[in-house]
Amino acid sequence: MPEVAEDLRRAIEPAQLRQLLGCFPTGVAVITTCTPEGQPAGLTCNSFSSVSLDPPLVLFSLRNASRLLPTFQAATGFAINILSQQQDALSGRFASSRIEDKFEGVAWRAGGLGMPLIDDCLASFECRVHAVHEAGDHTIFIGEVRHLSAGVPDQALVFYKGAYMMLAESLRKLVVEGRLGDADIDEAYRTLYGTLLRLASERATEAELDAVREAADAIEAHPDDAPLKERIASASAFFASIAAAGHNEALTLMAQTMTSVLRERMTHVLSVRSRPDLFPLRRKVAHALRRRDPEGAAAALDELITQLRKG
Repeated sequence: MPEVAEDLRRAIEPAQLRQLLGCFPTGVAVITTCTPEGQPAGLTCNSFSSVSLDPPLVLFSLRNASRLLPTFQAATGFAINILSQQQDALSGRFASSRIEDKFEGVAWRAGGLGMPLIDDCLASFECRVHAVHEAGDHTIFIGEVRHLSAGVPDQALVFYKGAYMMLAESLRKLVVEGRLGDADIDEAYRTLYGTLLRLASERATEAELDAVREAADAIEAHPDDAPLKERIASASAFFASIAAAGHNEALTLMAQTMTSVLRERMTHVLSVRSRPDLFPLRRKVAHALRRRDPEGAAAALDELITQLRKG
């Protein structure tokens, strides 16, 4: 049986696991404590969760590779500071490995247990350590809530698919209100997906090249009266297949944002109808990729975007 368990572990690809776990939106918090010398310490975390109401227990998990693991292991307590959507810069500050003094310029106060409480958060929970458990490559800290306080009346900062959801919501508002110009959107598509096509020409597997062609075929297979939901899904899948073939995680995140723009435009802005004139152009993109021709693929994409705007 140990051999079977090991085989199952090998079958789970870490990159895919991380990607699919990102489908679950989470809030963002800064977890704080004090060093043995009494100095404030903290880090950004989205693994905070409630455990029990009676007794009042919460938890967060910390990577075993974190430099702050010994600090939290030695501490008698910690505080959970839940960030508002206005505090994304604070999230980045406490997540950065390049900033030594995370609290420099940050407004905070000591709570009832002496834990650092950051000003202007949505809520804060000050906890005594209740239990600590090792779990794979993380350590789980369970805390008993001793003090809690409500903060500013704002929206929560939410992390979703590797990005702050507030960014996606802001883009959605800009699209719906017509404040993103066609020229800017077209330029963004040409730049982003042109780069991904060039990378895909070098890095894509044969299966990924097949996926691009199959995504183009799926668009052509729609009947003229296909529901809008299906048209949006197939258009998104075509560009997602290009992003996947490029094998660049940062650009893939940007592509997900552009997919949100595409979805909102197709839903609220554009007159969506069958466009058989675009079928040969998508196939041209797929064929150029199959030939590992980066310039040809980028040129075909440019032609596709130009024709799309004419329609």
